[in-house]
This record gives sequence, structure tokens and C-alpha cells, in this order.
Amino acid sequence: MINSSFSTILPPGETLFVTFRLAGSVPVGLARQLHQQRQAAQEIARALATDAERLAAHHRAEKAFFAAFDALLDAATVGPFFLEKEKIAELIAGELMLLEELGFRVLAFALLPNHVHTILHLPTGADVSFYKALQLLHQRTAAQCRRVLRATLPPEADFWQTGSYDYVVQDATELGRIARYVLHHAQPLRLPARWQTWPYVYAAPEWETV
Repeated sequence: MINSSFSTILPPGETLFVTFRLAGSVPVGLARQLHQQRQAAQEIARALATDAERLAAHHRAEKAFFAAFDALLDAATVGPFFLEKEKIAELIAGELMLLEELGFRVLAFALLPNHVHTILHLPTGADVSFYKALQLLHQRTAAQCRRVLRATLPPEADFWQTGSYDYVVQDATELGRIARYVLHHAQPLRLPARWQTWPYVYAAPEWETV
């Protein structure tokens, strides 16, 4: 479980829940359909009368989109599963932790067979661009992983899907809920037994997991 003392505090700055995935890990038609549904829900939200109503509807639309999209990733009906290779997972986990050298605080992450969940905190006043940092992480890890996968990944094939799903955490309660989701995500997915003790699930020292 999450350390309750940490769950009562959301530090100053922006805390982001980020999901990125391997190229080709979601059927194109279904991904397009989910994005269209998301856009329609956001248009409805923007038409509501008050700021509070618009904000609440926006959050509902984002959560519905993420739940459906992550379910597609977990189903893993298409695409590669490179992240289940421990050498690949080790490379990516190491690069995630290197984000702390850029000023980020890595609060948690979990590597799944075809995608990554992470919670990152960017302190107030930091001059680091999250999007630039993620782009560089994608470039570095793709180059390293290509060397490992040179026998199975064609040179013209992308390693990562362009972009990511990014959600700004609203408060400490939501932070605790998202952290539990990330840290225990592999357990209900019927993955092989080794995923239950998979070492590439990380929580910052302030958090305790069981």
C-alpha cells in the first residue's frame, strides 16, 4: 500500500501521470475511435455553463479515455512485447531514473510488456521541458534497444509510438490512487508468474509497497 503520510502531501509544482507505449501496440482503428470519442466528450464539456461543470466533465472524459486505452494495451492483441525482455526493461528503467538529473522527481513507474506507466514531479520554477525530456528519453532508449533487438527489429520500424498520454494529477488523494494503480498494475493481468516479482516496478523511498 502507499505510505499514508506521503499521500497527504502534493508537493509544489506539477505532478504528471504519464503513459507511453511501443509502436503498433494498439489497433489503429480502435485507437482512432477512442480519440474521436475523447474529442466529442471534451466538446460537450466545453459547452457546459460553469467552470466547475466544465472541469469535472473534462476530468471524466480523460479518465474514460485512459481506462479504455489502457485496457487495449493490457489486452495486447497486436504489436511487439519488447519490454518483457529484462535487458530492454533494465535500459528503460535506468533512463527513467536519469530524469532526476534533469530536475524531475521520479515518484513511481511500472514497465509492462508493451507500455510504461510513470509518475513524475516537476518542481515549481524548473526550466526543464517535460516534452523535450520525454523526447530525448525516447530517442536514447530506442537507440539502445535497437542494438539489443537488431536481429528482430527492422531498421525502418519505430520502437516507440510517437507521443504519450499525460495527465496532471489534481490532488494528493488522486496521487495516491494513481500510485496504487501503477505499482499494482501487473497483478490482475494474468501475466506469467515472474511479473508478480518483476523488478522493474519502482516507488520512491517515501512510498512503501506490499
